[in-house]
Amino acid sequence: MTSPTPDEDLLAIFDTRMRATAEPDEPGARVEHADGVRRQIGAHPTDWHGVLYSDLDATTADAAIQAQIAHFRTLGTDFEWKHYRHDQPADLAQRLQAAGFVADDPETLFVAEITQLSGAGQPGAGLSEALPDGISLRAVTTEADADLVGEASEAAFGSGGDRARDRVLARLADDPETVWTWLAMAGDQPVSAARMLIHPGTGFASLWGGGTAPQWRGRGIYRALVARRMRVAAGLGCEYLQVDATDMSRPILERLGFRALSVTTPYEFRV
Repeated sequence: MTSPTPDEDLLAIFDTRMRATAEPDEPGARVEHADGVRRQIGAHPTDWHGVLYSDLDATTADAAIQAQIAHFRTLGTDFEWKHYRHDQPADLAQRLQAAGFVADDPETLFVAEITQLSGAGQPGAGLSEALPDGISLRAVTTEADADLVGEASEAAFGSGGDRARDRVLARLADDPETVWTWLAMAGDQPVSAARMLIHPGTGFASLWGGGTAPQWRGRGIYRALVARRMRVAAGLGCEYLQVDATDMSRPILERLGFRALSVTTPYEFRV
């Protein structure tokens, strides 16, 4: 096993490959570079719209913020500025709030090198897909499965089911031959759903979702879903896994070998 990349170098790799040169991560979306930022415009009103990355300083930040507000007002869509704790200028978060953005809950940026999760020379051999009795994992491949993903999101988070379902349907329509989402099922009842995005040319796969219905938490379902997605990503040649994690997921990811590199906060603007 090779030595791990130092945290500061790993964060620089993430910023360069996943933010500064980001490609669209949803079917039909486009990424634009303007006014010192890189922003994504979704193809549909329910898609994610917002700023992925900024290269600003104290002399350019306020003008760039106002330019993005004006742009999205022209489009008539709300948007998010995805802020990271290490972004410049150091007071960028305060500038966003002063311009009318509202902060949502922060999450920790975790990145893992797949080779550092290895065992016996096989990527990911140290991660177990073992599941509690009564739970099975299955791939999401049909419209009916998309309905179950929506149910799982509602059960885990209390909201977001429609958006989760729509996202799966868009992905199935764009690439029906590739599995990007998995369900954890208790019989015919969905208790968790998790998706993965592959970012071509970056070496990264990003992991999303994985929230679990309250009565099934603490039994290894989230860990198994991470392991399943990691194995698929490794098989596709990915080098890194990225997760934006809540405090609930943080200890699990740390035990698996993921490293906390920054904190990301979504700043929402309603047009």
